[in-house]
Amino acid sequence: MNAPSPARVPAASSRLPQLDWMRGLACVLMFQTHCYDAWLSPAARQSSFFMYSQLLGTLPAPLFLFLAGVSAAMMANKVITKATINMAAKTILRRGAEIWALAMLFRLQEYLIAWHWAPWTDLLRMDVLNCIGVSLILIGLACRFSASWPRFVALSGTAALAISCATPLIWTHRMTWLPWFVESYFDGVHTQGKPLPWLFPIFPWAAFAFAGVVVGYFILSEAGRRLQPIMVPVTAISGLAIAGIGYGLDHLPFQLYPAYDFWHTSPNFFLIRLGVVIIILAACDARCRLPALLSKSKALILMGQHSLLVYWVHVEFVYGRVHILPRRAEGILGATAGLLIITVAMLLLAYAQAKWEMRRKQQLRARTVPA
Repeated sequence: MNAPSPARVPAASSRLPQLDWMRGLACVLMFQTHCYDAWLSPAARQSSFFMYSQLLGTLPAPLFLFLAGVSAAMMANKVITKATINMAAKTILRRGAEIWALAMLFRLQEYLIAWHWAPWTDLLRMDVLNCIGVSLILIGLACRFSASWPRFVALSGTAALAISCATPLIWTHRMTWLPWFVESYFDGVHTQGKPLPWLFPIFPWAAFAFAGVVVGYFILSEAGRRLQPIMVPVTAISGLAIAGIGYGLDHLPFQLYPAYDFWHTSPNFFLIRLGVVIIILAACDARCRLPALLSKSKALILMGQHSLLVYWVHVEFVYGRVHILPRRAEGILGATAGLLIITVAMLLLAYAQAKWEMRRKQQLRARTVPA
């Protein structure tokens, strides 16, 4: 099955800065969520400050998954300009498998660091990195069974809606015939006998990745290029419309599902969050269009380009044995100071990684130049 001429989806010549900026913003939101959750005292956790912190904490996972879908569309587009859509599918599948393997390695590291007090079942926990890997594998399969770009995008959009709409049923009609570590990939049940809202199963989280494919296709399409001068308002209005549809559906006088759980399984909440994610994309695009005179900082872009590394490392300094502040013992000011330390340290780590990569590329280039 070969794709039609890729001219209708032009290849991107470089990374899109708004996507890296958005990924960097997701990192900062993740830092504040983890830091305040790990370090605030029981009294501080009763404050409205902590409530709003946790509300912002609902954004990083959708942002990361959405951006994974956008990146999958960009990977597919890059391959299709030179090969077939089947080769694009293989590329996405390979990347998904790599991230899933890294997620399992991360879980092994966490288990070994917490030796003697962490249960072995933590090795099989469905965390956000696992979900990103599995979501990319599912996107790769959707690409594999698509004969063209439009079909791939249509299938991705359908998958996003189907996963979202099926989530209430999956969570209330458990697949108990599966081993718990397999079932957990679908509903996040783990070993507790019920879905756990702090895990990241396919339902509903993979829906954000499939939605990202649709948005990524639009960004790369001819229509997207023609709309570049007005892309920011178009994106923002689209996000508002999607969020508005979700809000409107949630306020209908009836519900389609017997078990209503707005914060964890509601398709309406998925639409609202997806709309918010798209509005954030518009804001990031607007930020990157600012003249350099107004703001030359590329800190969030740098952090976004190395988001996997900073995700991996910061967890140890917040939750791990080398945590920089005592657990559940700080006031708001103390935890905020720790958050600033973590943010600056991860930015410096991203900078060091970027410098190392640049130096390595220069060395490899020098070796290939004949004397």
